[in-house]
Amino acid sequence: MNAMRRPVSLSLTLLATALLGLSACKRVETPATDAAAPVAPAAKTGAAGDATANDNLNAVLWMQRAQEYRAITEQTYRAAADRLDGALKEAHWDALVPEERGNEAKGLKPAVVLDVDETVLDNSPYQARLVRDGKEYDELSWDQWVAEKKAKAIPGVVDFAKAANARGVTLLYISNRAVHLKEATLANLREQGLPVADDSVFLGLGTVVEGCEQAGSEKNCRRRLAGQKYRVLMQFGDQLGDFVEVTANTNEGRDALLQQYHDWFGERWWMLPNPTYGGFEPAQFNNDYSQSRQARHEAKRAALDYAP
Repeated sequence: MNAMRRPVSLSLTLLATALLGLSACKRVETPATDAAAPVAPAAKTGAAGDATANDNLNAVLWMQRAQEYRAITEQTYRAAADRLDGALKEAHWDALVPEERGNEAKGLKPAVVLDVDETVLDNSPYQARLVRDGKEYDELSWDQWVAEKKAKAIPGVVDFAKAANARGVTLLYISNRAVHLKEATLANLREQGLPVADDSVFLGLGTVVEGCEQAGSEKNCRRRLAGQKYRVLMQFGDQLGDFVEVTANTNEGRDALLQQYHDWFGERWWMLPNPTYGGFEPAQFNNDYSQSRQARHEAKRAALDYAP
């Protein structure tokens, strides 16, 4: 959930720069056979009037039940851990893009920057509830989910975090969870075994960075803030915006960013899989969440490649 908020672009309207709706965000139990057990509510019908039409069903199911998902996340964090020592030894190694590095990194304390949702914490139960209830992300239900502190750690992240911590590397959590969710988020992280040095390592949405104006949910200002105190060895996320500012959330703009920083992935930047929400989705319908669910669904279908 990348803080479960909709991605934004500098050129978008005020509506498009609103918090990422996570299109079912910024992670279902097997039905009980006991007759006395509560019965789950019937699935709501989707946009096409079909109970199977929820766009997120397979995505959430994959995250919760696919062994392949766990293999991907574990191998990602294992590979990153193998590169930690090399990054520490190279004095000029830095995972911030030059535009976000406003000071000399050499000599600063080492740190790694991690997004929280779908990078460190698995919110698929929240997504599963949305699928079950036929609903979409909203701030109230999201805040209630965070307050439950039930998110589990993404497979592989705890071992990586402990390896980094043992080497004197600070873990910084730059999240689009709002700042008022800091206490619940840090409690959830600690309960899952993630190192939390102190409250300052959480930089949530709404963090004020002097001299830097944040556009919507973009994280560039908070990365700049992290760079003032730390040499950032690596960044981890599930969205392009977790690594670099996305100024144009279009297919073309996103392709250009990926091409520009292609060599950074698997070295300085580490991407985690998240098929449930993200900038890729609104890029297919002009970042316009004011459209009906049906219209957005049809735009996504139209974006499919059928190899004609």
